[in-house]
Amino acid sequence: MADELNPSTQPEKKEKKQLTLNVVSNKKHKGFGAGSIDLSDVACVMIDQGVAFIDVGAMHAKSKIERGIKFTPNKEDTPNGRPCWIVWVAVARDEAGAYYAGATSCEMLVDTEARRGWKILADHVNRLDAAMKSRYVLDNIGPVEKAALRKLLMEHNAEWWEHSPEELKQLLAN
Repeated sequence: MADELNPSTQPEKKEKKQLTLNVVSNKKHKGFGAGSIDLSDVACVMIDQGVAFIDVGAMHAKSKIERGIKFTPNKEDTPNGRPCWIVWVAVARDEAGAYYAGATSCEMLVDTEARRGWKILADHVNRLDAAMKSRYVLDNIGPVEKAALRKLLMEHNAEWWEHSPEELKQLLAN
């Protein structure tokens, strides 16, 4: 009792909570850090030489294509690079079910032999944000890449594709 009244005793120090970004989680929480960016409904699709495939490593710039490559923002540093794309695909749900709500493509050049590449990180971040905001920005991919993406999305989940907006289907038509 004497300790409780003695002002010289110091109260226990509370541990300070740290803000963390948990990218690979399917848990929904409403505690500290709530309202942070939730990337659990975004998939990373890589398109390389006309083939589209899902690669979760792209979220941290560690996709199969990007591993071991030193990237630069100067396109001239990668004169022999082959064009590759990361496509951020966001999935949303409504009363009818899940659908492909956003899709944005980011260009990069990769020279595997020289272990050099070109990409603009700010563009990748901005386009990821646009996909999360249910936008479709596929202006920098050609017909071969669009066909590969359409094929992957349809094969990955036909119901999601059918339920997706016509805008996406028209963008990937040709």
